[in-house]
Amino acid sequence: MVSGPSGSGKNRVISEAMKVTQGLRYSISATTRPRRLNERDGVDYHFVSLDRFQDMIRQDDLLEYAEVYGNFYGTPRKPVEDVLAAGEDVILDLDVQGALQIRQRCPDAVLVFLLPPSIAELERRIRSRGTDDEATIRRRMNSALNEISALSQYTYAIVNDELEDAVRSLVAIIEAERCRTSRFVRASSDEMRSQSISE
Repeated sequence: MVSGPSGSGKNRVISEAMKVTQGLRYSISATTRPRRLNERDGVDYHFVSLDRFQDMIRQDDLLEYAEVYGNFYGTPRKPVEDVLAAGEDVILDLDVQGALQIRQRCPDAVLVFLLPPSIAELERRIRSRGTDDEATIRRRMNSALNEISALSQYTYAIVNDELEDAVRSLVAIIEAERCRTSRFVRASSDEMRSQSISE
């Protein structure tokens, strides 16, 4: 799970890391917010009605969910479980609240926090977009400071100063986590269990 404040570059770092990492699938979130003109259902988000989203909550079909600025966002459970069952890894772009919800359910989850080089640089990036008014920029900056305060609850931190370096760090984390002995022990136990059942 990759988190970081708006302007930290999460989308770009994740996208570039996925280009060079085999067996890594991106988790597509569900949301109740309206689809923007350049967005595709099932590619950018799963766009659902509020009623459908509430059904997903009631049926425990979401690994995590949150309300953000009046819209709901959540991670559908089944696609993630299907990818993991197929022996691949899943990468999620989540806010702090969502990442910590999943960690409670899945203690083995790996949390990566993407930091800007400085708060001043973060504000410069947000302003350079030219899409937010002053009140929105202030809200984003306050939210960023709150998110950064949760850094100690993450497994790894990456400073996104140079894109190539940040991507290289994320790929290195993924490769290191794939070499954890616990993954091999668990895989061996599952294989032995399936053999004994089939016998």
